[in-house]
Amino acid sequence: MKSKIEILTFSEEDWQDIAKIYKEGIDTGMATFETRIPKWEQWNQVHIGSCRLKAVLNNEIIGWAALAPVSTRDVYRGVAEISIYITSNRRNLGIGKLLLTKLIEESEKKGFWTLQAGIFSNNKASIDLHTSLGFRVIGYREKIGKLSNIWYDNTILERRSKTIM
Repeated sequence: MKSKIEILTFSEEDWQDIAKIYKEGIDTGMATFETRIPKWEQWNQVHIGSCRLKAVLNNEIIGWAALAPVSTRDVYRGVAEISIYITSNRRNLGIGKLLLTKLIEESEKKGFWTLQAGIFSNNKASIDLHTSLGFRVIGYREKIGKLSNIWYDNTILERRSKTIM
């Protein structure tokens, strides 16, 4: 990759490209229990308005990351769950690390003190990415969900901010 990857915010105008990458994640069978892409309005409603990032290379969106609240209760206003997806032909090139690093920075600017992730336990690459950036495994949920008639475990990770106390 000769060109520089830019990490920028995304909005509804980017949804078609974001949704395409999300679909690629769905198709792996180890990124999400979702089986179809929601409409923008549905997705927008359940994700936090800030901290929506896209990775762009040569004017092409090649990955994205966003946060969703873990609860509507005020006491959890600084806790969010991560979603991160990289287009299939750009995986294992460090794009996830760029996105997640920037997402951590942006989340702290917005006052988030804990980020969490629930990752399919067989998705070692994603677990390794998160742990490389300070997430710790806090446990797992055994057979938490069934996809295509197969039960899957979910590894639970969290990262506590060192700057938000």
